[in-house]
Amino acid sequence: MLAIHFGGGNIGRGFIGEVLHNNDFQIAFVDINEEIINALNEFGEYTIEFAEEGKKRIKIDNVYGINNQKNPHTVVEKIARADLITTAIGPKVLPYIAPLIAKGIQKRKKIGKLEPIDVIVCENMIGGGTFLKSEVVKHLSEEDVLYMERYTGFPNCAVDRIVPLQLHEDKLFVSVEPYKEWVVSEPELKNKHIKLEGVSYVPDLAPFIERKLFTANTGHATIAYTGKYKGYKTIAEALMDSEIKEQVIKVLSETGTLMAEKWGFNRDEHDRYIEKVLSRFMNPYISDNISRVARSPIRKLGYKERFIQPIRETEERNISNEALIQTVAKILIYNDPEDKESQSLVQLIELKPIEEVVREVTGLTDQVLIDRIIEEYGKLFRKDV
Repeated sequence: MLAIHFGGGNIGRGFIGEVLHNNDFQIAFVDINEEIINALNEFGEYTIEFAEEGKKRIKIDNVYGINNQKNPHTVVEKIARADLITTAIGPKVLPYIAPLIAKGIQKRKKIGKLEPIDVIVCENMIGGGTFLKSEVVKHLSEEDVLYMERYTGFPNCAVDRIVPLQLHEDKLFVSVEPYKEWVVSEPELKNKHIKLEGVSYVPDLAPFIERKLFTANTGHATIAYTGKYKGYKTIAEALMDSEIKEQVIKVLSETGTLMAEKWGFNRDEHDRYIEKVLSRFMNPYISDNISRVARSPIRKLGYKERFIQPIRETEERNISNEALIQTVAKILIYNDPEDKESQSLVQLIELKPIEEVVREVTGLTDQVLIDRIIEEYGKLFRKDV
């Protein structure tokens, strides 16, 4: 079978590529990174190393690359005969691949392809499949949409694996943590015959994606922004600081109470899930830079993202959210000269009153919450000065 995977980066190769390979797919990696695409075509394989004792390695073969910037027609032709499409490119890039996927759907319709196909969006976002579908529809006629609704699925999913930034002489080599979790919403699948081994299919994805986003992602980001504030460079060294570890435990206690009340997760089981997540962050074989985890602070402050949504929902349920708000304040003072979004946030704060910035980037309208964030921001700012 053929899988088209958008995104030739470390997550695409080190996570999605491994699962697809283990399910006997040929994988066409689609990306605009010419160096990666050329290497995939030259070697037709790459190596994954697991960040654990012994550093086990596996080979991923039967792969090749397509540069969608230079060869968009090739991508469309491959989509026309593919069995599965996946993405791991980042939420902001999804609209840019929507036209290609739309043309691929049109091509499948033109050649009379009646075998259903699913487009599984493997991004750190809620409703990634739904979002990409809404972007694809913009490029289709009413007749095309009718075909898509019958033969193309956009199931939402949740993915979890730490794949740190890394530099290797071998551009395709990638190191990943041993742990991985990929959960797909089964009702949204169109091709019920393709069920990937190593992937969980559930009737209701929402509890699982929120558990992951508001535990693993919220926790990881809390360590990063709190660690940056205290001058650390890596996640591991930041977690050695007892104050930072205490802060992330408080944050995950707040989101854990929310998950238990909202979705009915057993609290003891969820606490064990939190312990597992923290142990992964402390993996001695992974050196994960704070700059990687903390990048794109404006996106991470989004209304439905890893901090603001749990803050809103804890507030509605009268659950403590003090630690979450303290972390949001640290995001507002985050400054990474190498991160464009960080610099955009810095400029916003320089040009506008802080209340206006908080409203703009978070989408919050609750004045009490806005005031509490500003109060925490003021404390850090005065301390920083």
